[in-house]
Amino acid sequence: MLDKIFNSQSKTVTFAAILLAGSAIISGLLGLIRDRLLAGKFGAGEALDVYFAAFRIPDFVYGILIMSGISAVFLPVFAEYFNKNKEKAWELTNNVLNCFLILLILLCGILAIFTPWLIKFVAPGFGGEQKALMISLTRIMFLSPIFFGLSSVFSGILHYFNRFLVYSLAPILYNLGIIFGILFFVPLFGLRGLAYGVILGAFCHLAIQIPAARNSGYRYLPFFNFKYPGLVKIFKLMFPRTIGATAYHINLIVITAIASTLVVGSIAIFNFSNNLQNFPIGLIGSSFAIAAFPALSRAWANGQKEKFLENFSLVFRQILFLIIPISLLTFLLRAQIVRLILGTGQFGWIETRLTAACLGLFCFGIFAFTFIPFLARTFYSFQDTKTPVLIGITSMGLNIILCFFLVWLLSFPNVFNQFLISILKLQGIQNIQIIGLPLALLISGIFQFSLLLLFLRKKIGDIKLKEIWKSLQKILFAGILLIVFTYLTLHFVANFVNMQTYFGVLTQTILAGLMGIFIYILITFFLKSPEIKTIKSAIFGQFTQQ
Repeated sequence: MLDKIFNSQSKTVTFAAILLAGSAIISGLLGLIRDRLLAGKFGAGEALDVYFAAFRIPDFVYGILIMSGISAVFLPVFAEYFNKNKEKAWELTNNVLNCFLILLILLCGILAIFTPWLIKFVAPGFGGEQKALMISLTRIMFLSPIFFGLSSVFSGILHYFNRFLVYSLAPILYNLGIIFGILFFVPLFGLRGLAYGVILGAFCHLAIQIPAARNSGYRYLPFFNFKYPGLVKIFKLMFPRTIGATAYHINLIVITAIASTLVVGSIAIFNFSNNLQNFPIGLIGSSFAIAAFPALSRAWANGQKEKFLENFSLVFRQILFLIIPISLLTFLLRAQIVRLILGTGQFGWIETRLTAACLGLFCFGIFAFTFIPFLARTFYSFQDTKTPVLIGITSMGLNIILCFFLVWLLSFPNVFNQFLISILKLQGIQNIQIIGLPLALLISGIFQFSLLLLFLRKKIGDIKLKEIWKSLQKILFAGILLIVFTYLTLHFVANFVNMQTYFGVLTQTILAGLMGIFIYILITFFLKSPEIKTIKSAIFGQFTQQ
C-alpha cells in the first residue's frame, strides 16, 4: 500500500501543482521554523551574517549547474530519447549522472582551494575572524552541490513519469536536516554545526528519490562518455542557461557584498526577508512551473500548439488567482508575520522593523518573481534557452546599478528617504540603507517579468491575453475588497487582544488573514472565476480516478 502511494502518478498538471504546493507549504513552514530557531539563537548579528554569506559560493555552483542547468534541460532530452528507445534513455541517464558527478567533484574541490581568495569578493566588509569562519563554513558546504547534482537527475526521471509525491518530499527532508543541525550539531560544533546540517539535508534530498527512480525502470551502470550525443546536447542547452543563472547569482553576490559593508546584521535581515517572500514564490511559482513543464514540453514536441497555449493560459491564470491575494495579505500582515516568526530570543525590535520593511517592499514584486520561473520554463519547453538568458543578464545589470544607487540615496536625509520611512514606518531608525537592496531587486524583477512576457508573445503569437485579462479583472476586484476587510479586521481585533503578547499578535493575524481569504473566495465565487472550478476539478478528479 505504502509503495503504491509513493509511486503513484499525478493525472493532471493542476493536481501535480497542488501536490507540489502542499509540499512547498510543509517545506516552507519548516523553513520558517528554521529561521525562527536561527533568529532566536543568534539574532541578526555577525554569526548569521557569516552563515548566510558562506552559502553564496556553493549556491552559485548549485544555481548555475544544477537548478538552472541540468534540472531544466535534462527532462526534454530524456523525453526525446525515451520516446524513441527506452534503453538509450537509461543509458543517457547513467552517462549524465556519472559525468556530472566527476565534474562537480572537480569543480567544488578547486573552488574549496581558492575559497580564501573568493570570499574577498563575496564579503569585502568582513573582518579577519569573520573571514576565517566563513572560509571554513563555505568549504564544508561545497558538498551540498554534489548531492544536489545527483538528486536533480533523479528528479528529472520522476518528473517524466509524473511521480511528484516522492519528489515533493525531498525539500522537506532538506529543511529537516538543517533544523536537526541547529538543534543537535550547533551545541557540539558551534556555527559549523549549521553547515553540517545543510550537508545532512542535501544527502536526504538525494536519498529519498533513488528508490522511486528504480521503480520507474532506472538501473545504475558505470557508463562514461563525454562525447555521447545526448550529453553533448544537454551541455549545449545548458550553456545559455548557465549564463542566465550566473546573472541571477551574481545579483545575490553583489547584494551580499554591499550588505557586508553596511551595519552588522544587514546580510541576515536581507536573507530573512528574502526567505519570507520566497515562501509564496516557492508555494505557487515553482510548483506550477515544475508541474507544467512536462505537459508544455510534450505538447510542443508533438506539434500541438493549441494545447500548448491552453496549458499556458490555464497555468498563468491559476498563478494570478493565487499569488495576488497572497501578496496583498503578506503586505498587510508583514509586521505581524515578522514578529511571529522571527521576533524571539536575540532578534531585536529594530531588526524586526527593518525585516518587516524589506518584506513589505518585496511584496510589490512577488507576482513577478513567481511568474519568472514559469515563463522561463515555457521558453525551455520549446528548447529556447537563449531568450530568458539575455533578459536575465539585462535585469542583472539593472539590479546592480540600482543596488549601488539606492543604498547611496538612502545614506543621507532626502525626500525619497523620508517617503520610505513614512510608508514603511521606520521612524527613529538611523540607518535604513538595507531597504535599498530589496527595492532594487523588486524593480529589476518586474522589469524581467515584463520582458519575458513581451518576448514570449513575439515568439509564439497569441498567448490568450483576452482570457488572462478577463480573469485578472475579477481577481483585482476581489483583491481590493480583501484589502479593505483585512485592514478593518486588523484594527477591530486589536481592540480586544493584548498586542504585546505572542498570542495577541497570533490571534490578530489569523483572524485578519482568514477574513481576507474568505472575502476573496466569496467574491471570486460570486463572479464565477473559472480558476476556482479548475482547482476543485483537479483535486476531486485525481481522487475519483484512483
